[in-house]
Amino acid sequence: MKGSNHIKEKRKHPRVNMELPLEYRVSDAPHLHGAIVVNASESGLLIHSVKDLPIGTKLTIAVLFSKGLEFSNFEVSAEIVWKDKHWEENRERYKFGLKILHLSEEDQQKLKQLLGEGHEI
Repeated sequence: MKGSNHIKEKRKHPRVNMELPLEYRVSDAPHLHGAIVVNASESGLLIHSVKDLPIGTKLTIAVLFSKGLEFSNFEVSAEIVWKDKHWEENRERYKFGLKILHLSEEDQQKLKQLLGEGHEI
């Protein structure tokens, strides 16, 4: 029999499920908004938000996480590449697939640690 029963992962970087708060702003707009990271990889994020944004929007994001007894964050520039509207608790909610555009080397190390590829935080 040809083929395989295994589904091959098409993504270059595997996704890791997590629930982390984030703050974002559209480009350099002054207002911050909140959302939740649902999963992440080295190349992108899946977030849930109550705010509707168009595909192609560029965001500046700070993802917040605990590091021992302290809080830390990493900052990333990303672009919305897809979105999905759904209803939750009788309110419109949005899922956004984000492609990472820029991440400093230091913040890239923090993300890798969160993804379990480096040392535990």
